Amino acid sequence: MPSLKDLRNRIASVKATQKITKAMQMVAAAKLRRAQDAAEAARPYSQRMGAVLANIAETLGDGDDAPKLMTGTGSDQTHLLVVCTAERGLCGGFNSSIARLAREHARKLLAEGKTVKIITVGKKGHDILRRGLGDNIIERIDLRDVKKLAFVNADEIGKKVIALFEEGAFDVCTLFYSEFKSVISQIPTAQQLIPASAGESVAAQTAGDAIYDYEPDATAILDDLIPRNISVQIFRALLENAASEQGARMSAMDNATRNAGEMIDKLTMSYNRQRQAQITKELIEIISGAEAL
Repeated sequence: MPSLKDLRNRIASVKATQKITKAMQMVAAAKLRRAQDAAEAARPYSQRMGAVLANIAETLGDGDDAPKLMTGTGSDQTHLLVVCTAERGLCGGFNSSIARLAREHARKLLAEGKTVKIITVGKKGHDILRRGLGDNIIERIDLRDVKKLAFVNADEIGKKVIALFEEGAFDVCTLFYSEFKSVISQIPTAQQLIPASAGESVAAQTAGDAIYDYEPDATAILDDLIPRNISVQIFRALLENAASEQGARMSAMDNATRNAGEMIDKLTMSYNRQRQAQITKELIEIISGAEAL
C-alpha cells in the first residue's frame, strides 16, 4: 500500500496533468473554429471544379485527345497512395484511423499482386505505416514547420505526384485523409486523384441541360485544369485534416480531463481513508499506553 506521501505526490501529479489537458482542450477549441471555417469554405470550390471537369470530360469523351491524367495509362498495376495525417499526436484515433484505411487498401492491392508505393504527408502517418509497409514508402513530406496551411503547400505535393506520373512511376493515385463532420465525427476517406475522378454526380446536379462552348478547346482546358484540380483536392484534404485533427484533439483532451478528475477523486478518497486509519491507529496506541500506566 502506498504511503501518504506517495499518494500526495500522485494527486499533485494528476492535477498538473489535468491542467495541461484542460489547456490543450481550450487551445484546440480556439483553433477548431478557424480550421472548420477554412475546410467548409474549400468544399464548394473543389466540388464545383469537379463539376466543370465532368462537363468538359463528357464533351470530349474518351478519345485520343483526352489528357493522360484523365484517361490513365490503361493499366492499374502500380498504385501510389498519398496518406495525409497530422504532425502531432494526442488527438485520439484520428491518425490511426487514416493509417488503418490506407493499410487495408495497400494490403488488398498487394494480395492482388499489385505494386504499392506510398507518400506520407505528416509524421504520424509515416510512423504508423513504416511498421509493416516501410519498404513501400518512397517519400515523407513534412509540414511541421508550416505555421498556416496555404495552397502553395498542396501545390508542391501535387506537382510531385504529377512528376512521378509523367515518369511512369505509377498508374493509379489515391488520396487518404479524414473528412470533418463534427467534433466527435471524422470520417477516413479515400479519393482517387489519377486517373482524374471528375465528380459526375455533382455535375449532374448542377449542369442541367446547359450547353457550353469552350475557348480554347476542351483539350487545352483539361491540360491546365486537371493538374490544378489535383492540387485543389490535396489542399482540401489538408484543410479537412486540420479541422478533423483539432476536433479529435478537443474531444480527446476533454475525455482526458474528465478521467483525470475521476482519478483525483479516487486518490483523494484513498488518501483520506489511509490518513484516518493512521490517526485512529495512533490514538489507539496512545490510549493503550496510558491505560498500561
